Amino acid sequence: MTTVHLQGKRGLAILQNPLLNKGTAFTEEERDTLGLRGLLPPRVTTQEQQLVRVLDNYHRKESPLEKYIYLISLQERNEALFYRLVMANLEEMMPIIYTPTVGLACQKYGHIFRRPRGLYITRNDLGRVKSLLQAWPQADVRIIVITDGERILGLGDLGANGMGIPVGKLSLYTACAGIAPAQCLPIMLDVGTNNSALLADPLYLGVPEPRLRGAQYDELIGEFVDAAQQVFPKACIQFEDFGNANAFRLLHRFRDVACTFNDDIQGTAGVTLAGLLSTERLTGIPLAQQKILFLGAGEAGIGIGDLIVEALKLQGVPEATARQQCWFVDSKGLVVQSRPDLVEHKLRFAHDHAPVMTLLAAVEALQPTALVGVSGMPQTFTEEVVRAMARINQRPAIFALSNPTANAECTAEQCYTWSEGNAIFASGSPFAPVTFNDITHVPGQGNNSYIFPGVGLGVIASESTRVTDEMFYTAARVLADSVTDDDLKLGRIYPDLKRIREVSAAIGTAVAQVAFDRGLTASLCPTDLRGYVESTMFNPTYPDYI
Repeated sequence: MTTVHLQGKRGLAILQNPLLNKGTAFTEEERDTLGLRGLLPPRVTTQEQQLVRVLDNYHRKESPLEKYIYLISLQERNEALFYRLVMANLEEMMPIIYTPTVGLACQKYGHIFRRPRGLYITRNDLGRVKSLLQAWPQADVRIIVITDGERILGLGDLGANGMGIPVGKLSLYTACAGIAPAQCLPIMLDVGTNNSALLADPLYLGVPEPRLRGAQYDELIGEFVDAAQQVFPKACIQFEDFGNANAFRLLHRFRDVACTFNDDIQGTAGVTLAGLLSTERLTGIPLAQQKILFLGAGEAGIGIGDLIVEALKLQGVPEATARQQCWFVDSKGLVVQSRPDLVEHKLRFAHDHAPVMTLLAAVEALQPTALVGVSGMPQTFTEEVVRAMARINQRPAIFALSNPTANAECTAEQCYTWSEGNAIFASGSPFAPVTFNDITHVPGQGNNSYIFPGVGLGVIASESTRVTDEMFYTAARVLADSVTDDDLKLGRIYPDLKRIREVSAAIGTAVAQVAFDRGLTASLCPTDLRGYVESTMFNPTYPDYI
């Protein structure tokens, strides 16, 4: 059992610290030694007994938002018990602590706020960002998730309410890959909001002014990245839910000078690529022979396209040929070379083709093997579109990845019904199994939590100084290889979520190996790399305080 040094903390200072608190599980000896006698009910209980109590209370909550509030409140008072609860009930609770419920929690963040968590940086902190980071009580931060709240899930600009996303992402880092809670730092870069409803809300907790743009925004971001590297030199910075206008250019600006990545671009790409690789075992069509049509040409879609191209290049496919396998439809139709309105990140996938105005027409013209929705627009995979995909393909891959659930391009039931049960379906948010013609189909959830926690684990274990596209390709390959034949028989192209820590350990090991092989770390590769990676993973059992 782990022994923890309390550095002089006693009494209420321990009980009020969620990283140290064990509640009624403090032993008689610990209560006497640490000045806790009289501050707790007299009966000593085990963590297992506490687990029964908190799970019972959780199930008494009637709505997903009430359950979210309960879990966050538990996390704020007892981190170990929170993670023990979540890890034991991950399939049930992941949709609460993350998508789809976290989206509603962000929308109501100022109304349900109870206790601050993480750091807030505003335009008024320009010139003193380093001092803010130095004030953080944990010195060995290894993962930072930062957002500016401009594109929260598919909900748009939620300003400072977006803090729920870094908090939720970091909870998944711990629950899914064993990153120690003390090594996680959520940051809200509050640069205002253009959401008029929030600006008019007296309970909104962010800076009530229009969103910052231009040189001052860039200066603030640059100061943050520089300061983070100085204060937390072993930390990886994850950019999360930035708007398209900033996401691509910030990734391009910092990826070669800092240990950083953008989960919306690269993490989404990794989990989608893994799903496409898994479909090979059901369709017999290798990735090099697939044609993928995307609805949505923002950071998620283009990120997926870029990683597919990298994967095909590693298989020996020329880059120009690889790009021809990825086609995009945006709000103005098919992305083609003749369009004068294309922004920079779309140009590399603008092909020579006659203009096509609708998704259905694009499906008929291009005859794709896979359809990937990253549009944020619900019900855009219509019955006509799905039936066309099923007519063209014996087993069409149809991925409705937009979050939260209400924004999915189609539901699992619609997809299986309209395709006569032949579609290979995946979604961003969870859907229940669907029975069609007496066959039960289990939808795969293409959730980034299959990818980013394992990547982060590998980066931390290797102390890599960079995060590369090769790491995300490697993670996708490992994830696809983790899918069992039993999974595929159910129609599921991702592993059972109950195996997520096992899968994350495998991804972390492979990612760390990339770092060692490419000379991205000064550390020496352990002889038993998998054993070393697993040894670093946080276990939410209570330590001895002696």
